[in-house]
Amino acid sequence: MALVVAVEATALLVAAGWYGYQLLTGSPVLSFWGAVFTLVLLLAFAAWLYSVAVFLNRGYRWTRAAALVAQLFVLTIGFPTLTGGLVVAGLAMLVPAVAAIILLFHSKVISFASRTGSAPPTL
Repeated sequence: MALVVAVEATALLVAAGWYGYQLLTGSPVLSFWGAVFTLVLLLAFAAWLYSVAVFLNRGYRWTRAAALVAQLFVLTIGFPTLTGGLVVAGLAMLVPAVAAIILLFHSKVISFASRTGSAPPTL
């Protein structure tokens, strides 16, 4: 499960790199600062997904909710992409997201991801 999230984060990082390259090479944009903001959002979301993957691999409980929210965002973008005629891009988003959602509710993942953290330090 953590591998699926890490692969999605890597794909998002590659997309951010491509977007940044296009921005630096002078592709026309309506708003330069809007494009920079979009790039920062892509990088932040990739970093967030990497942290979710790391902590999911460690078995923390909160990561299941974070991974589910990420998959719902991907579904929100993937369906219009697929129905808009970009079939390969849409499927590339939808297939891993659906697989991740199915895995998130698998009993082995639920039992593994039940760690709540360490006890608070005592004086």
